[in-house]
Amino acid sequence: NVFVNPKSFTGEDLVEINCHGNPIITKQIINLLLKNGATYAQPGEFSMQAMLNNKMNYYQIEAMNNLIHSNNEVATNIAINSMHGDDFKKLNELKTIIFKIMGSIEVNIDYPEYDDEDILIKDLAGEIKKIHQNLDQLLATSNNGKMIREGVKTAIVGKPNVGKSSLLNILLEENKAIVTDIAGTTRDVVEAYLNIDGIPFVLLDTAGIHETQDIVEQIGIDRSKKCIQEADLILVIIDSSEEITKEDINLINLTIDKNVICVLNKTDLEFKTYEENILEYNKSSKIVNISTKTSKGIDKLKIEMKNIFKSIEIAPNIAISNQRQKESLIKSIQSLDQAILALERELSVDYIAMDLHEAYGYLGMIAGEVLKEEIIDNLFERFCLGK
Repeated sequence: NVFVNPKSFTGEDLVEINCHGNPIITKQIINLLLKNGATYAQPGEFSMQAMLNNKMNYYQIEAMNNLIHSNNEVATNIAINSMHGDDFKKLNELKTIIFKIMGSIEVNIDYPEYDDEDILIKDLAGEIKKIHQNLDQLLATSNNGKMIREGVKTAIVGKPNVGKSSLLNILLEENKAIVTDIAGTTRDVVEAYLNIDGIPFVLLDTAGIHETQDIVEQIGIDRSKKCIQEADLILVIIDSSEEITKEDINLINLTIDKNVICVLNKTDLEFKTYEENILEYNKSSKIVNISTKTSKGIDKLKIEMKNIFKSIEIAPNIAISNQRQKESLIKSIQSLDQAILALERELSVDYIAMDLHEAYGYLGMIAGEVLKEEIIDNLFERFCLGK
C-alpha cells in the first residue's frame, strides 16, 4: 500500500508492505530492502516524524505510548480519549481564557486612557481565581491517572511470619512468593500485578518489619519502610492468633494517615487479637478478617480494596497522566498564585501580565508546545522500534 503525503501517519510518503507472516520470508524482504538502501527505524522514529509534521502533538504521542503499554481497560480508554484530544479540550479552553486576559492587560498598558485599571483588576481577580479552581480540579485527577496507568501501588506489610507472602499468593491465585514457617523468609520486595474488576493493583510483598542485627535482613526492612512511604494503599497484616505486639502497634501508627486496611489473618485459629485491639490505636481503621489457609474473607478484602479506589473505576477524562504533565500543571498553578498575590498587593498590571504569561506557557508545555530536546528524546526512546 502507498500512502501519499499528507494522508499518512507520518505526514510523508509512506509504503506499507503486506506479506506472509513466516519469519523467514519477512527477514528475506527486510534484507532485500536494506540491500537497496533502506535503514532500520529508530525507536519512536515514525511517531517523531508525525509530530514534526504536525500530524500529532506531544500530548497525543504520550497518549499513544500509554496505549501501547496499557494493561487494563480503563487505562486503554483514557489513552484513546487522549489521542483523540477529547480530554485536552478543557486545558485549551483555560489557555484561551488566559490569552484573552493577557490581551486585555496589554490593551490597558498600551492605551491606559481607554480602560479604568481599578475595574480591570476587579474583573481579573475573579477570572484568575476561576482558572485556578479549574486547574486545581485537574491536578486532583493526576494521581488517579498515574494509578490507572501504572496500577495502585499496594504494600503488604507486617512483622515476620504473619502471612504476607501467603496473602500475595492467594490474591494472585498462584505461588508467586516463597512461603515457609521460617520467620524472615522474604528479604526483598516481591512485586506482582492484580486486576480487581478493572482496577489495577501492583502488589508489593515486603520483608517483615522488626528489630534485627542481620545486615542483609535490615536492608529488606528499610525497603519495606520505603514502600510504606510510597504506597497508594497499605495492607497491614496482623496475626489474630497472637496477642497484639509492639511491632503491630508501631505499624498501625506508622500508617495512620494513609489509605490502609488492617488485615487480621489466621482467623481459622483461636482469636487473641480482636478488631477492638486495632481500633484502640486507629479508630477509623478499616479491618478485614481473613484466613489465608481457608481463603475465608479474601473476597471481602478485594471489595474493600476496590471501594477505596472506586473513583478511578468510572474512567473519567483525565488530562494529566504522567509526572512531566503534573509538574507543568503545578508550575502553572504557582504562576497563578503569584498573579493573585500581585493583585492583592495592588501591584502594577505589568507584574500580573508576566505571571499570566508564565502560567500560559506551562499549560502549553503539557501539550509539548515548548519542550527541551532531552525530554522529547526520553519519550521516543520508550517506543518500540519504528513505531
